[in-house]
Amino acid sequence: MQKRTLFAGMLALTLLTSVSPAPLTVASETGQAIALTLNGQPVSLSVQPRLIGNTLMVPLRELSDALGVKVQWDEAERSATATKAERSIKLRLDSKEATRGSEAVALDEAPALDNGNILVPLRFFSESFDFNVYWDGANKRVTIVDADKSLPTVGSRERMEALLKESAAAHGSGSSMMLRGDNAIAVTEKSTAAAPQAAGSAAKQAADAAPAYSGTNVQVQGVDEADVIKTDGTYIYQVNRDRVLVTKASPAESMSVVSTVYWADPNFYPQELYVDDNYLVVVGHTSYPTYEKPGPIPYDASPAVPADPATSAGSPAVNVSPPQDDVKVVPVPEPGIGKAKKMVVWPGRPTRSTTKTIVYELGDRTQLKQVREAELEGHYVSSRKVGDSLYVVTNKSMNYFWIMRQEADFGAKQANESLPAYRDSAAGDQFITIGYEDIRYFPKAVEPNYLLIGGLKLSKPDQKMQVTSYLGSGQNVYASPDNLYVTVSEYEPAKENEQTDGKTNVMPAPLHMTSAIYKFGMDNGTVRYVGRGKVPGHALNQFSMDEHNGYFRIATTSGDMWRNDEHTSKNNVYVLDEALSVIGKLEGLAPGERIYSVRYAGNRAYMVTFKNTDPLFVLDLSNPQAPAMLGKLKIPGYSDYLHPYDENHLIGFGKEAVEVANKKGEGSDTVAFYQGMKLALFDVSDVANPKELFKETIGDRGTESPLLHNHKALLFSKEKQLLAFPVTVAELKDKSGANTPENASKYGDFTFQGAYVYGLDLQKGFQLRGRITHLTADDLNKAGQHWYGSERNIERLLYIGDTLYSSSPDMLKANDLNTLREVGSLQLPAWKPRNP
Repeated sequence: MQKRTLFAGMLALTLLTSVSPAPLTVASETGQAIALTLNGQPVSLSVQPRLIGNTLMVPLRELSDALGVKVQWDEAERSATATKAERSIKLRLDSKEATRGSEAVALDEAPALDNGNILVPLRFFSESFDFNVYWDGANKRVTIVDADKSLPTVGSRERMEALLKESAAAHGSGSSMMLRGDNAIAVTEKSTAAAPQAAGSAAKQAADAAPAYSGTNVQVQGVDEADVIKTDGTYIYQVNRDRVLVTKASPAESMSVVSTVYWADPNFYPQELYVDDNYLVVVGHTSYPTYEKPGPIPYDASPAVPADPATSAGSPAVNVSPPQDDVKVVPVPEPGIGKAKKMVVWPGRPTRSTTKTIVYELGDRTQLKQVREAELEGHYVSSRKVGDSLYVVTNKSMNYFWIMRQEADFGAKQANESLPAYRDSAAGDQFITIGYEDIRYFPKAVEPNYLLIGGLKLSKPDQKMQVTSYLGSGQNVYASPDNLYVTVSEYEPAKENEQTDGKTNVMPAPLHMTSAIYKFGMDNGTVRYVGRGKVPGHALNQFSMDEHNGYFRIATTSGDMWRNDEHTSKNNVYVLDEALSVIGKLEGLAPGERIYSVRYAGNRAYMVTFKNTDPLFVLDLSNPQAPAMLGKLKIPGYSDYLHPYDENHLIGFGKEAVEVANKKGEGSDTVAFYQGMKLALFDVSDVANPKELFKETIGDRGTESPLLHNHKALLFSKEKQLLAFPVTVAELKDKSGANTPENASKYGDFTFQGAYVYGLDLQKGFQLRGRITHLTADDLNKAGQHWYGSERNIERLLYIGDTLYSSSPDMLKANDLNTLREVGSLQLPAWKPRNP
């Protein structure tokens, strides 16, 4: 009440003693209202926020009330002093000079009086009292969050340089700060385990009478993952080279391609896709020339680069002329001996690389209708789809050396800063640049990259894509139906005694690695930062993480396998609560080994570590405060990933291994050589004594399968007793020497590429029902010792009803699911290069 009285008196005095200026105008061509939220709750303002240039102005009284800030008005100075705890600022009407504590601050826009309301710069005011402010230019939305509930923002180029310098110093040599291209994936999607997926769970049945069909094998039920092929029970949608093919798959005897989807963008190359009842979503990469007319650049000069043809969130679009092709390299005379040699180098045409998402409405499959297009700058890292909400993650590099170059002037750094940008057809055709003030960063994990997360609500085409950007990049991503988790490795020197038994320790000083965990809430195509946690060690991949009953579980490896002191590798499991505070832990498993795979199943976790043998650990997580080891099994070989068969049985996929004496005399007494692909069925009903019920070995050393690197290559149905996957088989000619120490290092010769199809039950184990290949007899006869990435290599398998389909870039083949008799095949349209 005191604040309101204070403001009423202040405004009355102000209006009596001043002439009100003309109303400020809203810088929004569309007239869209600017929405404001504080810690996730909407804030109602009596006056619409005003965007002046790039500064958002809001009513002082209502903002200070919302933030819990006390304001005192000085009529003589026409100034307002705002205080909260030990923080204070002072603002003057119509003055760009302000103070924060005892420090003078220059404002971009001065506080102003508008129709009886004092408007102040939102960002300056909020950040002065430890709030972070995020601006979503496409959606005209401002988010204010308590600093302890949000990530800090970079703020300026100078601050970014300081952060990068601090990070380089913390990493010692700074080798991790090397310039990275967009192909440097910081957030990895290498998989080691897969969750069983009910038939058709990735997309609802088109009708009750439609046949059952397989969905993509995903980690978390209800969270779909993109793949190179999908089906809706009638049609098969396949990424095929630089196009998408839509094939009517049923009846299998008369399969036909009904649509070949190309794009107007000649540089777009599809990578993965999603399919549901209403939409086909294609995700891929493309690139564009970004500069009007690049020219020769002397090696020691600042490149004269025009402004980036992107639209700032609050700036008008920049019109850029088409690129020209008549630029020639101009030779420069070589300086005399003893002088610095100056060379003119041709930089090539600078390009903007983006990850593009194209959405099609699924009506007439012969004429797909494109309804939306969205792009994020950077290399495609991962995506998830929950219901009709799509989330895409990319990693964009920056021109680190130009930005950090001491002798480069301000103009050169500005020309090379390459801020992240995005585009959404729902918001227009221009790219929107994300400014420093809206780029967050992960403290102690800063890298010269940008991590971008974009969210789309497919069923609401008018809801513009929400994009957040982070300086730095995460190593792993995990998603539950409600939350997205990103892990970031942090390094600190570990304390170590310099003397051991009176002798200097010559071993390198270890680095203490920890994993910072950042949690983001996902809701209807939007992402918000929730909190941060931290655990020792590093996570292997997305399957090292899990969310269950409000708890987050993560398995890590700490230390180094090559060490034999206290800092050797050890494996751990941590349980964190909703606030990401560690409440339980189990540490020190399998010293000297590292994690190869992890699988969570409710209150249990299964972990495989490896060095020379494969220990399978069974862990009890029923008490989050006290995780415990229940039992373990040591067997030869290892599992690259684990797949649940039922609540008491587990399937392992990996490699057989042979342990032999270490003849080098360094390190351990024995070493292990991997052999052929290994399938194992584990019985964990007696948790204290897990058993290997059955195992199957395919081929010899040199046998490979995409399933060992990508869980989406697995087709599994317990109900159909079906297990199938693609594999390239290598075999030794002399079978008598297979899997023996004498021949452990010998590679086999190529003998087969295609699909292995198994029956699997608890009585008979793995039963090879047959093999399917798209290779011809002539292909096999011409093969040498090794095989290659043939267009006839089977990549995926799926089923519709009682028909098993196998796909390669050249062919779709249909086999009876019960007998494996071929019932149909379709030679896919020959690929033709598109005209540039």
